[in-house]
Amino acid sequence: MHNTMNREKTRLGSLEMQLLAYAQLRKKDMIRTGEVSAVLGISLKQEWKLLSRMASSGLIIRLKRGMYLVPPRMPAGGRWVVSEYFILSKLMTVLEGKYQISGPNAFNFYGYDDQVPNRVYVYNNRIFGDKNIGGVEFVFMKTSDSRLGSTRKFKTPNGVQAIIASRPRALMDAIYDWSRYDTIPRAYGWVASSLEKDPELAGELIGITLKFGNKGTLRRIGYLLALCGVTDDQIARLKRKLGSSKSLIPWIPGQNAKGRINRDWGLIINGSIPG
Repeated sequence: MHNTMNREKTRLGSLEMQLLAYAQLRKKDMIRTGEVSAVLGISLKQEWKLLSRMASSGLIIRLKRGMYLVPPRMPAGGRWVVSEYFILSKLMTVLEGKYQISGPNAFNFYGYDDQVPNRVYVYNNRIFGDKNIGGVEFVFMKTSDSRLGSTRKFKTPNGVQAIIASRPRALMDAIYDWSRYDTIPRAYGWVASSLEKDPELAGELIGITLKFGNKGTLRRIGYLLALCGVTDDQIARLKRKLGSSKSLIPWIPGQNAKGRINRDWGLIINGSIPG
């Protein structure tokens, strides 16, 4: 019985090596189910078990159902470790989707928050939900094509190019999506400090808010910019888009909605900009 088990382990190890050799020879970085069964002389069921076992051991990465990322060579230590940006780029290529990293990842990238997130927050036009891919935790937030934009590209230390929200877009996201990120009132302080360093950021933030924001975001950012001394002619663009409204919302959501009323922006001023 012991010898039989050893022979089985050797045979399976051989199949794994053959699969990697096939991918390397063909210069393939992705394998689909059904692709290698004939090449390796095994059944589809055996192929599925082989791919599942290799993914479980970390030798390859299950990108999505029926699609696996394969390393260019045998990984050192038998486990393939790649960056979250590489996985994300390959996934969106397969899904033919558009994406941009934002949220806590962008806040950390631009130096607003020194806490390194343990998940990657991704706005995209294909999938939604929390997913673990290759040991990396992703939060996919599906949205329309019209809400994607205002990004920049950056190259990671290992040469992978990734797409992240621009600085003004990240600030707008922090106010627009405050309930997801718990970023108000902190985000108000981020905007204020950014404007002190770069007053021209106001125009970019206004343009992005007009394009991607909702009414609540327009109100909060409009009032915030007024507090920061942005000129009336710039802020007037937000007021025109907002129009007239008799309803009121709290400037700082989630806190007691008590304070003075600002009719210009339809806000209950229930707090201040964090120092």
